[in-house]
Amino acid sequence: MSDIHQLLLEVWREISRQLELADSVKTISRLLAERCKLQAIRLDRFSEDGHRLETVACETVMGSPLPALITTLNDDETLVVQQLLQGQECLIGNKPDDFRQLSRIVVPEPSLTTLLCPLPSGQSVAGLAVMVLSDEADLRTWRRLLRELCEPLAVALANDLRLHELKVLREAADADRRILLERLGRHQIHDEIVGANRGLKNVMERVELVAKSDMPVLILGETGTGKEVISRAIHQRSQRASGPFVRVNCGAIPSELIDSQLFGHEKGSFTGAMEQHQGWFERADGGTLFLDEIGELPLAAQVRLLRVLQDHQIERVGGKSTIHVDVRIVAATHRDLSNMVRERTFREDLWYRINVFPIFLPRLRDRVEDLPMLVKHLALRASARFGLPAVVPSPEDLLAMANYHWPGNVRELGAVIDRAVILGRGTHLDIAGALGLSIQSQPEVDSGPTFYEVIPESHETLQSRKARVVNAPIANLDEAMRQHIQKALTVCRGRIEGELGAAKILGINPHTLRARMRKLDIDWNSFR
Repeated sequence: MSDIHQLLLEVWREISRQLELADSVKTISRLLAERCKLQAIRLDRFSEDGHRLETVACETVMGSPLPALITTLNDDETLVVQQLLQGQECLIGNKPDDFRQLSRIVVPEPSLTTLLCPLPSGQSVAGLAVMVLSDEADLRTWRRLLRELCEPLAVALANDLRLHELKVLREAADADRRILLERLGRHQIHDEIVGANRGLKNVMERVELVAKSDMPVLILGETGTGKEVISRAIHQRSQRASGPFVRVNCGAIPSELIDSQLFGHEKGSFTGAMEQHQGWFERADGGTLFLDEIGELPLAAQVRLLRVLQDHQIERVGGKSTIHVDVRIVAATHRDLSNMVRERTFREDLWYRINVFPIFLPRLRDRVEDLPMLVKHLALRASARFGLPAVVPSPEDLLAMANYHWPGNVRELGAVIDRAVILGRGTHLDIAGALGLSIQSQPEVDSGPTFYEVIPESHETLQSRKARVVNAPIANLDEAMRQHIQKALTVCRGRIEGELGAAKILGINPHTLRARMRKLDIDWNSFR
């Protein structure tokens, strides 16, 4: 009896060790051949409707191999199999009459003993196991073993089905991914950061510094500057890159559902809670949680968020136990949180908790050196997405866009390029038409020429447009920027920060202004 238990243990261990069913059956057949004179074994799987039977694994130790099977059972054959399962019995025989009703499934060999074992799956049959033994086998001793083998073989069959279902799903997902990338005109799913070595160089340096740690990051910048792109870059460069990246728009969650969305809820905890629900913190466990527009959170939710950041524990709505979560927080906002703290619309303790490592994103109009690369990148992507020939911007296009204010930053630029590609019909970028649609509702700004001062009238010929642009008394962009900054420094007597600083007058972040001055070789000490 101990031999039987030891053999069953070895069979279970082998099934747990192997992923492929064929490998498990091969090893199990060797084990059974040594103990109970097994000569061949075959596993057949039923279809979902229970009528179609197909061989999924077959192994012959010695003698004639068992033929593979692909067949549809009739009603009588299905009834016999169900009766075997209900009685938890195996059919044993070595004559054709022993398997008269299942002769298409089992063809007994003379002088050999054949066993047909149903493999259960709940209340139904997952498949059948056909085993051929030598007549020398002592069936009285091994009958119990052969009956108990049905359970591990059924588990192996079920695991193999799940494995193949996962492979099918993975192949379908890969196919969808390839189709999506082709439509978007991209080679990878990750966002490409254009300007990482130029206008965003300082930003990417800070990303590299903080990515490997687990400290919270606060990304500050106007709407459309690419805060989510930078947050994904932090996640992809961190040790959590293999974990989930979950984005939550705090401003889009109704106040009455914030707790449920962030922390989850138990079934029946409130009206409409029909089942248990995992919140965003649980879904992001082991990865990164990106809290976009965190300044929009109500004060009550800020208190509960602060507790999670301090204790790394959450409690579902209606729950009675705490759940530990391992989440890295990256927050972002376009609002002035320090001013909100002074106005008491944002909690000061939460501000100190998330403002551990701030990253400031410059506005598009402050990184005009990236504009040619951005426009080309977005134009090629839009052309591929709309199925149009690839087009690139002309010098006139770049000049027009360099003089536009871009209140919507990169997000607005993407919309303008999409329109320009469609309006150009694959022959050119119609920047004039696309920008015209953008500025109809935009107020004029004092920081530079308006759109109508740089875009030619529609009745002009292309040659006259080019001549007017080439001969226009327009200074080099860097020189014009240098003169403008120098005027501001003269008025402010070299002061950069504060209410009376040049950064305030120019409407630019002090860090961005210093970087611009270093690039343009401007010494602010000479203005003091």
